Amino acid sequence: QVQLVESGGGLVQAGGSLRLSCAASGRTVSSYAMGWFRQAPGKEREFVAAIYWSGGRTYYVDSVKGRFTISRDNAKNTVYLQMNNLKPEDTAVYYCAARSSLNLGITVSEYAYWGQGTQVTCSS
Repeated sequence: QVQLVESGGGLVQAGGSLRLSCAASGRTVSSYAMGWFRQAPGKEREFVAAIYWSGGRTYYVDSVKGRFTISRDNAKNTVYLQMNNLKPEDTAVYYCAARSSLNLGITVSEYAYWGQGTQVTCSS
């Protein structure tokens, strides 16, 4: 089993930055693909970014390209999401997810392990 705990959320003004962290425990996730998803009130959970097990390949939803960066430190069993130039439409609960596969996944159903989420609120 893998346990994931997100941190780093908060309230920020438009144009600001936040860095989310996702600490994994229970077993090493160095061979897992990792992803970030978000869910705004009244909306379905959506894909934000994913990273290959080695960190050498990443994928982003179009709306965050050039603003968000996903990275990982396998030695620390931690994944990060650096979010710059935040916009009010980025407001959501952000979830970290792990997939027991070497390959990227971009849908909710592809991930078996989830964190509890961290709130990100961007005010205009």
